[in-house]
Amino acid sequence: MTTLVFGHKSPDTDSTGSPIIWAWYMSEVQGTAAEPRLLGEPNTEANFMLKRWNLDKPALLGDLTEGTKVVIVDTNNPAELPANINDADITGIIDHHKLVGGLETRGPIDITIRPLACTATLMHDLMSDDAAKMPDAIKGAMLSCILSDTLEFRSPTTTAHDKALAEKLAGELGIDIAEYAAEMFAAKSDVSAFSDAELLRMDSKEYAVGGTKFRVSVLETTSPKMVLDRKDSLMQSMATVAAEDGVDQVLLFVVDILNEEATLLVPNDVVKQVAEKSFATVCAGDTVILPGVMSRKKQIIPNLAM
Repeated sequence: MTTLVFGHKSPDTDSTGSPIIWAWYMSEVQGTAAEPRLLGEPNTEANFMLKRWNLDKPALLGDLTEGTKVVIVDTNNPAELPANINDADITGIIDHHKLVGGLETRGPIDITIRPLACTATLMHDLMSDDAAKMPDAIKGAMLSCILSDTLEFRSPTTTAHDKALAEKLAGELGIDIAEYAAEMFAAKSDVSAFSDAELLRMDSKEYAVGGTKFRVSVLETTSPKMVLDRKDSLMQSMATVAAEDGVDQVLLFVVDILNEEATLLVPNDVVKQVAEKSFATVCAGDTVILPGVMSRKKQIIPNLAM
């Protein structure tokens, strides 16, 4: 039986690249048939990675059949996975987020969760000496994942280990990190083709605070003006997206990669309260700038309060 490898919904570069990397490793090194899958259309940066390294875009998962062997990467949160994930035969979890709970397995499995910036870094460690067998395309995907998740080492989630591996891979590939990261971030920043609803869901995770359900959306960009120029229509769309997705509020953080700050849109008093309590700030208008805030995982989610 072929094992399906996939990450979270609203796949970013890491949740697009890491399934490809691990499916390659399982198939070509371990001799276990495996294929990558996606739980949605990848974002513009992830699509850039696929084209740059001539990688096939993984197929969408579709219906998850009971008993299908799966490996989950870049998440362990049931809310970010298929509704019937516990009907599958989960054989492994590889992640770098906090342990959420709620997944059930049919027996003992391999679970690896480490405090690294990127799932792909963790995968390189798990491969050990076999990592030397990676073809350039897989190395390119791994480098892309690390640069994306660390925002070219600007994110506070970055570890020395992530950075050292990225520099090693770049050297082997003959890649200038600054130039390549600039190309990636330019691709990520071009959101002109997306509707407001698509932007709000593009890189988002569900999270509850004191019984209030949030969709926490992050748009990382080198051109924040492109997003903020759509502020009024985005705020109007937030209520619609919240209602359709079964959450109480949508929080949108526009992360300015170059200036290392986030702008939070403040469409109502609830979000105003969350912003002021969570980030020790004062909201005087419909946006608030949060200096130094770059990471949803380390700086946004842990601080959310009502």
